[in-house]
Amino acid sequence: MSTAPTCPRCRGPLQPPSVWSSAWICSVHGEVPPFTPSRRPCREALEAVRSRARVPVWVPWPLPPGWLVTGFAEAGDERSGALATAVALSGPSPVGGPADLVLVAEEPGVGLGSSYAGLPGPDPGDGFGVSAPNAKVEIDGHPVSMWAADTRTAAAYAGEALANWLWAILWPDTAGLLMLEGLSLRDLRETDPDLPYGALCPRLEE
Repeated sequence: MSTAPTCPRCRGPLQPPSVWSSAWICSVHGEVPPFTPSRRPCREALEAVRSRARVPVWVPWPLPPGWLVTGFAEAGDERSGALATAVALSGPSPVGGPADLVLVAEEPGVGLGSSYAGLPGPDPGDGFGVSAPNAKVEIDGHPVSMWAADTRTAAAYAGEALANWLWAILWPDTAGLLMLEGLSLRDLRETDPDLPYGALCPRLEE
């Protein structure tokens, strides 16, 4: 597994900071927060991510039956902190078979969520939020609307929570039915549930 930071939007190589610039540079997308290799699912990895996170670290709690936390990832450096976080989970799809879910919180313009969803831009794109929401999640007792993104690679939903983008990307696309089950999300910076962990989810590197 590569240990070099990559672009959060295209996973391409980055030019590291130099004496002329403190930014990480992607040849395609310009200045970006570096996407670090995924952290294996364990307590130590969670502590490392939430100590640096400037955005929420979302997890459904309680977890859907049979689901496990299967990894963490982030975009940012020592100077900026993590401007995007991703939490992977794996478990049984509502329609049968295995499924994966990646929850992303990010500042506008980072593009980590849209890259998992297979979208070209850094944000959900034109038309976002203009129709009735396709799903809702609950955060601190309040409903948060989510809209389906136009993608063929997964079931992807985007919304806004705590002034940041919130993404839920599920594979296969039929696992998107999980979003209709009324998930309640918690920010792992603010709460400390006893999470069950599974094997590292390969979706975090895709």
